[in-house]
Amino acid sequence: MKTLALLFVAALIWAAGLLAFAIRVEQSTPAAEPEVADGIVALTGAGSNERIAAGMRLLEAGKGDRMLVSGVNREASREDIRNVSRAVQLLYDCCVDLGFEAADTFGNAQETAGWVRARRYDSLIIVTADYHMPRAMLELGSALPGIELQAYPVATPSLDATRWWRTAGGARLMVMEYSKYLAILGRELVLRLGPKDEAEPEPAPQGG
Repeated sequence: MKTLALLFVAALIWAAGLLAFAIRVEQSTPAAEPEVADGIVALTGAGSNERIAAGMRLLEAGKGDRMLVSGVNREASREDIRNVSRAVQLLYDCCVDLGFEAADTFGNAQETAGWVRARRYDSLIIVTADYHMPRAMLELGSALPGIELQAYPVATPSLDATRWWRTAGGARLMVMEYSKYLAILGRELVLRLGPKDEAEPEPAPQGG
């Protein structure tokens, strides 16, 4: 009986968290106008066209010096991505970098971290889908400590964020993304509670 009660309480907490997560997604768009940052990063995935185009609009508006499109399909060419972004050729050629290594959100974070180190940037605007943004910000925040990150979520055309539970596809997407978000949140909590590396003692001064 006690086990059933605990399972019931856990299910209620999980469901309440899912509802809060869905409300967060719903209220995240339209995104507020971001402050100017060093760079802009657009993460690919479902609805990549909208994400890349939104990032390009920010670049054209002077919100960053350069843009990285992370997780580009290896079969896509620079011209393919330019067509998707609807970018001005001159700006695209000078100021857009494509990353082909990332295969998931963790990979996006690692690819972005390498780009940031190479460019010596201190601030970024992150562009991705509304439902993906919470998890993306966790991963990027972990990979980029000390870097200022601004979220710029883009509404997902295939997801009705206000009535996501009414369709099997919408419910599945929201539940899966919430579950992935919890997994990353749990990982980060364990890492923060884990043992800290102790600073090595300085060597004793040599006698004269």
